[in-house]
Amino acid sequence: MDVLNDILDTLDLKGALYFRTDFSAPWGVTVPELQQAARFHLVVQGNCHVTFPSGAEIDLGPGDLVLIPKGRSHILSDRSSANAPPLETVLERAGFTGQGVLVWGEGSAHAATQMVCGHLSFRGGADHPLLRALPEYMLASAATRARTPLLDEMLRLVARTVFSGEIGSDAAVTRLSEIVFIELLRAGIAEDPQLGAMLEALRDKQIGRALELIHANPARPWTVELLAAEIGMSRSRFADRFSSLMGVGPMAYLADWRLQKALALLDDSRRSVQQVATQTGYQSPAAFTRAFAGKFGLPPTEYRRALA
Repeated sequence: MDVLNDILDTLDLKGALYFRTDFSAPWGVTVPELQQAARFHLVVQGNCHVTFPSGAEIDLGPGDLVLIPKGRSHILSDRSSANAPPLETVLERAGFTGQGVLVWGEGSAHAATQMVCGHLSFRGGADHPLLRALPEYMLASAATRARTPLLDEMLRLVARTVFSGEIGSDAAVTRLSEIVFIELLRAGIAEDPQLGAMLEALRDKQIGRALELIHANPARPWTVELLAAEIGMSRSRFADRFSSLMGVGPMAYLADWRLQKALALLDDSRRSVQQVATQTGYQSPAAFTRAFAGKFGLPPTEYRRALA
């Protein structure tokens, strides 16, 4: 099975387009934190300076895209601007209704910077070693795009679609943004050691196979010994290799993954809590409830009521 596909489906990856911008210098905006989300900004025309809470700074030019995987606050600006009001203030002052183009800045009517801005969200409570391995930001520069033709093609298509103004263009971009995220993950192998190790695990002949077994049947009573035997490794070598690549031991990974699958299954009101417990490998609803509450802070019945 495709483990990465199962991870992103279970965590409920969804794209959302905010708007496209026409910013004329001097301009600046402080983008607030957004939990369980990854924000992205694609520069179509002009330049954008990005400042992160850690103090890191990058400059984006035409064709560059930055993804902030963990939804952290950041500042977008023209370098000449020392004023970066909160996004909410900018939207109010600009009279932006959520439709069309966000126009902002004190310069001429001619826009200096045009961007496509949006975010990708995950289910509340979504957690996985892959998400935890994501860096503060991911940059798709001209060099990155040259190495990854499919990512380059997707970003070109995003830009063309947004500015086409055709019916359904926003919906198309939200779907395309999900593909861009996946291609950025693949490109991240060469850019970030921790993310590279995580993706290496998915491709590793033996560890990748162990992950396939867990994801194909999380309810099976797996043990380290059983998984090691299935993939032809000794118990100790398997446990060490899995932990080294995934950043967590195989049994801890299994326990966490069962709870992520439970979150997804609880979205379906036709399944009882007992059925969800059985499908995710728990011996009883009581054991499932204890594990669920320990991870998410409330029992599954209350979680389901909150969804409703």
